[in-house]
Amino acid sequence: MHLHCHSWFSLRYGLMRPEELLAEAQAVGITSMALTDINNTSANWDFVRLAPKYGIRPVLGTDFRNEDQMQYLALAHNARGYEALCAHLSSHLHAGEPFADSAPYFEDASVIYPWKQWIQSERSLGPNEWIGVRPWEIAEFRIIEGNEARKSRIPWGRLIALQTFTFRHKRDWNCHRILRAVDHNALLIKLAKEATGHTYDRLLDVSNLHQAFAERPEWLERSQALLDHCSITLPLPPEGRIHNNQHTYTNSEDEDEQLVRSLCAEGLAYRYPDHGEVVLERMERELGVIRQQGYMAYFLINWDITSYARSRGYFYVGRGSGANSLVAYLLQITDVDPLELDLYFERFINLYRSNPPDFDIDFSWTDRDDVTRYIFERFEHVALVGAYSTFQFRAVVRELGKVFGLPKHEIDVLASGKFNPQQLGEMETYVIRYASFLQDFPNALTIHSCGILIADQPINRYGGTFMPPKGFPTTQFDMVVAEDVGLYKFDILSQRGLGKIRDT
Repeated sequence: MHLHCHSWFSLRYGLMRPEELLAEAQAVGITSMALTDINNTSANWDFVRLAPKYGIRPVLGTDFRNEDQMQYLALAHNARGYEALCAHLSSHLHAGEPFADSAPYFEDASVIYPWKQWIQSERSLGPNEWIGVRPWEIAEFRIIEGNEARKSRIPWGRLIALQTFTFRHKRDWNCHRILRAVDHNALLIKLAKEATGHTYDRLLDVSNLHQAFAERPEWLERSQALLDHCSITLPLPPEGRIHNNQHTYTNSEDEDEQLVRSLCAEGLAYRYPDHGEVVLERMERELGVIRQQGYMAYFLINWDITSYARSRGYFYVGRGSGANSLVAYLLQITDVDPLELDLYFERFINLYRSNPPDFDIDFSWTDRDDVTRYIFERFEHVALVGAYSTFQFRAVVRELGKVFGLPKHEIDVLASGKFNPQQLGEMETYVIRYASFLQDFPNALTIHSCGILIADQPINRYGGTFMPPKGFPTTQFDMVVAEDVGLYKFDILSQRGLGKIRDT
């Protein structure tokens, strides 16, 4: 009945990795729970993938906040609801707009408004909307029931139990307050109470949860019913496919194959004017494997990208294991003759390999941004691959030194590592201790150096996106999570040497 749980991807707020959150829940007998990180979907698929190992049925949602204020909580009923929530989150993150006091209508998701926020507005509730009440707020309802005027305005049938899980113990609470101070660039002693969670935001076993809501057991029943109504699974590729990348370049795989064969015929005339049977046999063998593995569109997309580069006069180099492919050579994706160099195609694609083929295409640093722009305009469901910036020890020591109010020269000594631990004062000891706890925590979302996703379905089916300064939508998950859900990146790299060639 825990509808509201935070992982460490509630950046500078949460404390637990998804597996830690699940292990804690398993230890107290929880069998279903919802992950609802703050304006973030980075941990979602790890949570869903790992949950069965802990005997837990996962539910996904989002804690929509404007800075420290939770506007509303939303839980996805199913995959359609999850996509709708991710699209709603992404649209606001892209535009840099705050969330409104009320959520839009989600056909396949439920919205929960915090009691304190709802009572201040007393807005009417729409379908699939609820009011979440925390355990320490229950006492207020005794007063409300004694006031007939106030009692009549409360939609009693829409009240549900809302227990938040953010902390495990006192150390988590202390780390949380430190992270909030870092986020606000404030001294710890000056940190506003509203900037932190509540010390009671802990996991409760079933017995303690029923005890906390003993006066209102029907609220727990509604929470459980809502949780039972929601379900989610990994968005794995459809039957017969091994990836969720764009499945076809034309209207069908048959047309894709026809186009590839036509391009190969042109390539034969260009690359091998006097080709023999060896070339044709190698080409047919490769085409058979490419078709069987469902990668015709993958080759055509790379051909499209490199064709655009040639049309603009951009130098590029197709490399990696893709250079072992004769078809890639014929399509001018690469310029390495695999027959002349006796390169094995099976190193690139074979029937026993589940990993996708991989082309690395280098462009000049002066041209890559234009190629990236072309990809986003040419294909429908595109995003840059995200990555995570983490707290490294020296950096987190500096952040904590500021939070604890240490002077710069003392922070410099701590960050250098050249100090005697026995001679540290109380504040310096706290800095080193908590820096060791917070090291490697995710700090911010950033961009993978070269990865681009071209999906068959909308990117928001897989998660939220944000808009970095580059100006292209970027996933909130990294390449490892992308591969877990069948999305494999196209590597569009930058090489200064190619820029030098162009300038000469």
